[in-house]
Amino acid sequence: MTEAVRNRRFLYMIAFVMIVLSVGSIALWQLNNSGQPSNPTFDGERAYRDVLAQMEFGPRITGTEGNRECAGYIAEQLEHAGWSVEFENFTYRGIHGQNVIGRANVGKGAVIILGAHYDTRRWADRDPVHSRDPVPGANDGASGVAVLLELARVVNLEELHHEIWLAFFDAEDDGGIEGWGWIVGSTYMANNLSVQPEAMILVDMIGDTNQDTYFDRNSDTALSQKVWQIAAQLGYGEQFIPQVKYTMIDDHVPFARHGIPSIDIIDFNYPYWHTVADTADKVSPNSLKRVGDTLQVFLESAE
Repeated sequence: MTEAVRNRRFLYMIAFVMIVLSVGSIALWQLNNSGQPSNPTFDGERAYRDVLAQMEFGPRITGTEGNRECAGYIAEQLEHAGWSVEFENFTYRGIHGQNVIGRANVGKGAVIILGAHYDTRRWADRDPVHSRDPVPGANDGASGVAVLLELARVVNLEELHHEIWLAFFDAEDDGGIEGWGWIVGSTYMANNLSVQPEAMILVDMIGDTNQDTYFDRNSDTALSQKVWQIAAQLGYGEQFIPQVKYTMIDDHVPFARHGIPSIDIIDFNYPYWHTVADTADKVSPNSLKRVGDTLQVFLESAE
């Protein structure tokens, strides 16, 4: 082989490598500019596994071992996703309760709180047969927690202009039983805030396979409209219906009382509410994803 032939082959090799690199760069550019999110996207199946994990603890009634184990699981998942965790302890009617609060982007703009309750009701008093059995709480409790945990994993904190708190409330669901009130944990948190958050969004009972969420009269109108509009833009208009239907006493109310724009994303049209049939088979990964996608876009687009 002559020197000239070797030189030509070397030049051909260099040209081939440059073409491959150029094509790869173009493909990568097209991937990042194809209109699809470049950030990790909300995984409804993974969120559903969080529902199943909570169900493994059994009833998560305030003050019980199952409740404490669930709080530990929430804290573990938050820490694994890189969030700082605080336990907010309180006592109600002689029972120890604790809110779990995950924080990220501390000091970066105004605070936005996303919340859900993780406790379950001790009596299934709407069940015609098993009214003194505990509620399993797959949708009423575990679904909202699952959405927040998956958001903790996928939301792009570097793009956010806000400090974010994920609040997991205890002692929400025993109202009307043996003198207990509703929304105890969230009331404690709202009454003891050291800052004035910009907004509070609650997710509760959002995993129903037949999902339909309406506006709530006790929610901030402008914030509700903004969130429902995002859902519609994502193609979820059939599930996010911009009409007032319910008046909810839920964990958003204590924050609204302090002048914080607050809303409740809730599917209250749920026939298994406060019955022993509130089990994991009633929860849909697709429903979890619709809510999670909507909140992820809301957080990443908030100015």
